Amino acid sequence: MKKGRNRFAVGFLVGVVSMIFVLACIFAGMFIAEKENREKTITGRTEKKLERLKSMIDYYYLDDVKEEDMEDGLYKGLLSGLHDPYSVYYTEEEYQELKEDIEGNYVGIGVLVGQDSATGAVSIVRCFENSPASEAGIQEGDIIYKVEGENVSGIDVDKVVAKIKGNSNKKVKITVYRKKTKEYIDVEVERRKISVPTVEYKMLDEEKKIGYIQILEFDTVTFNQFRNAENELKKKGMKSIVFDVRNNPGGDYDTVCTILDHILPTGTLVYTVDKKGNREEMTSDSNCMDIPVVVLQNGNSASASEIFAGAIQDFGAGKIVGEQSFGKGIVQQIIPLRDGSAIKLTIQKYFTPKGENIHKKGITPDVKVEDNPDTETDEQLEKAVQILNGEQDQTEDSTKQNSKTHESSKETTTSESLQNSQETTSSKNSSGSKKEIKAKKKKSKIKKK
Repeated sequence: MKKGRNRFAVGFLVGVVSMIFVLACIFAGMFIAEKENREKTITGRTEKKLERLKSMIDYYYLDDVKEEDMEDGLYKGLLSGLHDPYSVYYTEEEYQELKEDIEGNYVGIGVLVGQDSATGAVSIVRCFENSPASEAGIQEGDIIYKVEGENVSGIDVDKVVAKIKGNSNKKVKITVYRKKTKEYIDVEVERRKISVPTVEYKMLDEEKKIGYIQILEFDTVTFNQFRNAENELKKKGMKSIVFDVRNNPGGDYDTVCTILDHILPTGTLVYTVDKKGNREEMTSDSNCMDIPVVVLQNGNSASASEIFAGAIQDFGAGKIVGEQSFGKGIVQQIIPLRDGSAIKLTIQKYFTPKGENIHKKGITPDVKVEDNPDTETDEQLEKAVQILNGEQDQTEDSTKQNSKTHESSKETTTSESLQNSQETTSSKNSSGSKKEIKAKKKKSKIKKK
């Protein structure tokens, strides 16, 4: 009997312990589920509200609605909830356009266009040299009136761009209105693969051998164009140079660092820090461009162009002339998704070689010069030439070296080697972005007397 009682006691104890363990597991599961539910973006309450809104749209909304457009709107809204203008959701079509912008290659006719906000007229802002458009006789200032016989007056510029783009080696019929001759001109333009010219160059002073390179945007094609410009100027005996990044909105992070590596000696060009404090550095080797340098910037110089100016300033390799830059000192990363869409997220802050984050502050020029739009003279470029000629008035230095605030921005894309196949693949991207023929930035003016 005693043994039986002992067995009962042991069995009872084991049963109690097992029950406590089971209850603990249940409560733990409930706690985890509740915690996960709290952390969900789409909770049951959210789903009910979305369904309610959808039913109201179905019942009341006047026009037909595409389900995919509604879904895309949800994804865009989720990213907009970050209240970060640089974090964006891209549809598959938008992502393909973004990749074209970053790579600097696309199939089109070779123009940039802009839309007048008052009249809605879409006009040619820039016609690339040796492009299908220039060969067909299209000129800067022409207003696009018809595409394939359809009147596009007042239509959104993105839709006009989409009508002009198409398959390579196919022709598109365009009617333009030329204001100076007051005539309508019909042209057939062949669509071809276009390599966007992002670099322009010339010799400013043949006698004193002052070269000039304007970088319109840092795309993946820019480095090769930069090297070609440099080599051509060297053949002409260049002894000093002006780099112009005015109105440059940024671009590819790797590209700007590669160009800086070519210009600057050994050292840290720029570094980034993420939310966990992890630091990544971009460095240069000892090979450098050992000639006097001046960089021109203005309020529209942003992101990668600020990395460019900030590194040259911190290295003491040249003077920065112009106005306070835009001030974008954060980095975005492009993350492709499996369905062909993508998101761009702000993931890092970037710092100039001396440790300055210029976000919302910008790069302070060494010599502050405002360009007067009412004159035919490019005051900033003139000042750059004076400095290279040793004519600088020392009283015009806007800041002392120890009070400079620099900052460069890296939406500025790091490698835009974008891989669509894996959702985990990502790439850092810089600020700039242009459409096939859509002008996203004001063109720098190079005025002469």
